Amino acid sequence: MSEAEARPTNFIRQIIDEDLASGKHTTVHTRFPPEPNGYLHIGHAKSICLNFGIAQDYQGQCNLRFDDTNPVKEDIEYVDSIKNDVEWLGFHWSGDIRYSSDYFDQLHAYAVELINKGLAYVDELTPEQIREYRGTLTAPGKNSPFRDRSVEENLALFEKMRTGGFEEGKACLRAKIDMASPFIVMRDPVLYRIKFAEHHQTGNKWCIYPMYDFTHCISDALEGITHSLCTLEFQDNRRLYDWVLDNITIPVHPRQYEFSRLNLEYTVMSKRKLNLLVTDKHVEGWDDPRMPTISGLRRRGYTAASIREFCKRIGVTKQDNTIEMASLESCIREDLNENAPRAMAVIDPVKLVIENYPQGESEMVTMPNHPNKPEMGSR
Repeated sequence: MSEAEARPTNFIRQIIDEDLASGKHTTVHTRFPPEPNGYLHIGHAKSICLNFGIAQDYQGQCNLRFDDTNPVKEDIEYVDSIKNDVEWLGFHWSGDIRYSSDYFDQLHAYAVELINKGLAYVDELTPEQIREYRGTLTAPGKNSPFRDRSVEENLALFEKMRTGGFEEGKACLRAKIDMASPFIVMRDPVLYRIKFAEHHQTGNKWCIYPMYDFTHCISDALEGITHSLCTLEFQDNRRLYDWVLDNITIPVHPRQYEFSRLNLEYTVMSKRKLNLLVTDKHVEGWDDPRMPTISGLRRRGYTAASIREFCKRIGVTKQDNTIEMASLESCIREDLNENAPRAMAVIDPVKLVIENYPQGESEMVTMPNHPNKPEMGSR
């Protein structure tokens, strides 16, 4: 079987094959961009295996980039655990580790560019009013009374935000798109908000922080990402991803593709809910063996190979579904059966007297550590 035939196939790989064949791209460059606000769980393993696996198979690159745009929820502990989990799974990122905060100066400059083009404005509605003005799935939103400020006024107010002249929640920068759009994500989304919090990478340099949708696409473009792979909940966000890149001066325009997230039966994989389990001390920590985190699975005895095989078996589709726990357990069972040395112990021995065996004699029996792998030795 050739290397190409041995590769798993899915709709994302088909897109990549077409892009390479047509000359649209000459190489493949992906990224894994977790937010460092918790430990990675089994759902993240699917994304890791997909992004790093594609880069390996196509002799491309995969960046590890921390989406660190919310200093309130993030911590260097999570950064270190994520790096450890990626390496433990058997992958390594291309070049240096990257942070979205590496691009804060450029992101600020692009925000100013949008203001100069009349495509962004400083809004002083409260967060509650913004939600109210946004409308619903069946009713259009309405324009903010601050939407038609002049470019000069917006530039001055944005600078006031940057220098700490507003309290948190008193102002934000919003894109000027369409409050009547059928897609709520396009109804003048917030691009920057104020947070007076120390950042684990930039310290107190900034008190305004870009939102995910503004940061994500620009970071991809700055890094030369060719295929930006996200889970399905970001499908509507692709419109904003493209809108931002279409309206700033940037030479590269990556494309975003969505795939189904991993749902495992009987398993909670919301970071917020897992964090509650930790903070409320229902478990001993993020690496508690009862947790579905990668570090928890590692403590439970799962191997990296078994998790990679599980992610390979469930595949990559556009349809959300729930995977049976038996599928994950089957992968660890097969991996341990293939690679684990055998051992036996009698925990609570009972003394037996053999009456028809010569007194004082003994026999040593040698058993292989693995029935099919003599190289593992014997005991």
